[in-house]
Amino acid sequence: MAPAGRPGAKKGILERLESGEVVIGDGSFLISLEKRGYVKAGLWTPEAVIEHPDAVRQLHMEFLRAGSNVMQTFTFSASEDNMESKYFEHVEEAVWAAEVLKENDRPVAVTMCIGPEGDMHDTTPGECAMRLVKAGASIVGVNCCFGPETSLKTMELMKEGLERAGLKAHLMVQPLGFHTPDCGKEGFVDLPEYPFGLESRVATRWDIQKYAREAYNLGVRYIGGCCGFEPYHIRAIAEELAPERGFLPPASEKHGSWASGLDMHTKPWVRARARRDYWENLLPASGRPFCPSLSKPDV
Repeated sequence: MAPAGRPGAKKGILERLESGEVVIGDGSFLISLEKRGYVKAGLWTPEAVIEHPDAVRQLHMEFLRAGSNVMQTFTFSASEDNMESKYFEHVEEAVWAAEVLKENDRPVAVTMCIGPEGDMHDTTPGECAMRLVKAGASIVGVNCCFGPETSLKTMELMKEGLERAGLKAHLMVQPLGFHTPDCGKEGFVDLPEYPFGLESRVATRWDIQKYAREAYNLGVRYIGGCCGFEPYHIRAIAEELAPERGFLPPASEKHGSWASGLDMHTKPWVRARARRDYWENLLPASGRPFCPSLSKPDV
């Protein structure tokens, strides 16, 4: 399948989702721009939009070229109240936001920063989803703080809760680009590697293709990423779901499907890796013989 950009017809997000179309979100901004030298870790304020707008614009363009349909504004932690507490973690506050947004007669999408244990008041993911839909949200799901595997478990619980209540909503997931099976209820901020030692946990492009397929099979149609999700991760989503979408993103022009480009390598053992089963079954090593595979959360 050759890269073909994206269909020219403009449709609203609900129209896309209701037709069964896959909507691909964007990825990491704060952590990605911090690594590039444009954001200061800590409060993670987005002053880069004023100080270095070209850097922000370039990252948006890379996500767009990789296959993103939705570009979110880089405004996280742009207000004093948000700097004091994550609104993402409390369903009560998310419900308030949904109710206010619904008054403007616009599609309302609300994602929460929770794992399978639920919000900070122990409200289950299923209950969170039900309350958000009743408050007016048409799209519900989770984002950030947890890796792909954990986030999909949470999405499954949300879906089950909605089904039990006889409610319908479109599902949206944007997890971390890191593996976090050992984090606590607060997510990856509990891990001793946060935020400057997370590189050994980065998901491979093949991990993300698997995540995209599992999310799709679960019934999720808005699929993207959050912290740690680089443009090549977004490209992996677009490539995995190209059969459903009918086209590849422009960035795939330089990326052979399942490493097919390696068949031109000068080394025969590298050429032998130009196949899907090799990368699907690879168990990547960290190269750190004295490091544990899991950490103990600080909280």
